Amino acid sequence: MELCIRHFQRASRLCALLSVFVLLSSCTSSGGGLLGPPDETADAGKLVSEANEDLTQIKVLYKENEGKRLEIKNALEANDAAEVKRIATDVVQIINQGRNSGFEAVDKIREAQDMQINADYREYLSLKEEALKLQLEAFENYRQAAITLRDNYDPNNAELRDKVKADFTERTEKYREIMERARSSSSQANELYKETVRKQSQ
Repeated sequence: MELCIRHFQRASRLCALLSVFVLLSSCTSSGGGLLGPPDETADAGKLVSEANEDLTQIKVLYKENEGKRLEIKNALEANDAAEVKRIATDVVQIINQGRNSGFEAVDKIREAQDMQINADYREYLSLKEEALKLQLEAFENYRQAAITLRDNYDPNNAELRDKVKADFTERTEKYREIMERARSSSSQANELYKETVRKQSQ
């Protein structure tokens, strides 16, 4: 869960940068400047701000439950089936809530991309969308891992227990790998932002 929080904090910061990007670009445009028609730019900025609010809600949600991953690990080591299932159920509920806000954020960024905006800004939004979609894919893997534990973990059945543990390990590792790809996409978006600001300042 600590990794979840770091990636969603990064996503929130990048959405905040999106808002700054809109404001900076609007300052240089008059009747159709860097980002195209001012009314489209303003509307895109509103959607970005709303997406940022969605991501802030996700960050708070995961911060409140950051110890769940360690709790699951400890419960597995203790072969405590009841505790494993209780925590796994909590994790599934948490991710379900977070995914809903994540999908809403993606939809808003997609809508902003359909507006009359500058090509650099559109590319930035595209990278941001890609990063968020990867994060959602990663969380789906983690959610499925928790569902497996919740529905199938039985410490008294050695074969099933080992299979469930192996599946949990595989899915959580895939979760980490996809999160790294999301981090890479977020970094590209961040670099594009910095480069655009640098060009504007020249």
